[in-house]
Amino acid sequence: MEANIAVNSDKKETWGGGGAKPFGATYGKMMMWFFILSDALTFSGFLAAYGLTRFKFIDSWPIADEVFTHIPFFHGNYPMIYVAFMTFILIVSSVTMVLAVDAGHQMKQKKVAAYMFVTIVFGIIFVGSQAWEWKTFINGSYGAVKTSDNHILQFVKDGHQIALADFVHGERMDDRTQHTRKNGLWFENEKTISQYSVAQVQQAFKNDPSLLIRTEKMNLETKQKIVLSRAESEAQLAKAIGVVEGANLIENEYGNPIFADFFFFITGFHGFHVFSGIVLNIIIFFNVVLGTYERRGHYEMVEKVGLYWHFVDLVWVFVFTFFYLV
Repeated sequence: MEANIAVNSDKKETWGGGGAKPFGATYGKMMMWFFILSDALTFSGFLAAYGLTRFKFIDSWPIADEVFTHIPFFHGNYPMIYVAFMTFILIVSSVTMVLAVDAGHQMKQKKVAAYMFVTIVFGIIFVGSQAWEWKTFINGSYGAVKTSDNHILQFVKDGHQIALADFVHGERMDDRTQHTRKNGLWFENEKTISQYSVAQVQQAFKNDPSLLIRTEKMNLETKQKIVLSRAESEAQLAKAIGVVEGANLIENEYGNPIFADFFFFITGFHGFHVFSGIVLNIIIFFNVVLGTYERRGHYEMVEKVGLYWHFVDLVWVFVFTFFYLV
């Protein structure tokens, strides 16, 4: 028996499942949506882990308004102002990307190029701001001491937190120097030594009776860190084993070190996405300038990279809400 095979000679796009397009989308758009969906699940897992961890350590979690208080080239306390500026820049970049996609639908090459250029500039500003924020967070603002029971102690005067530099003066009270290749027969890498020694901080605290200590623990009713009495402060400071300046994956002058771990991981992961989006936008921008999509007769690549850029912006809204506002 011979099998009859029907051959369709009509030219169709390669889908593997026939000529129909799901939801009227092209193959490239569908694949971008699949990627966005999978990436959204990844970010959802990260933010869910952050939320659960914060809830578990709610009484020792740093207060965002006390951590993110800096603005480049300005001295003072400006809670969340620069983070709000970063968020505004990224949202505006999403608007310029929408305008670029719309110009592409109208086959207006110069407008597409102009709006994409502005989007790239805003993206670079955001990534640069995020890098500056990382640097500031790593360097720290005030400094603190770490106790033998793994608690962070901060210093308060007249009801306001003050930096170690405000009351600790002079040289270290020990002979400890940074371990380098030049000052020993054997060399092993070590973390940077703090500017002050524990004994130096303890002596400076003893010399100023107006100083008090604030713990990393929070009064859940007032949403403020607990300030100890003078006697309690001296007792806690006696257990100090190290000076903490700034934040890293192990220590955090602002409180619970897990906060710093999540900060570096989640904002870093998002920053990598923004950086990748900038690179893609630059490639597409040059293709627009060279007239590649004019010759193709459509600007679908601009639309696809626009989907990715909008996703990155939307993710930042959730990161901003969960990490900085809540």
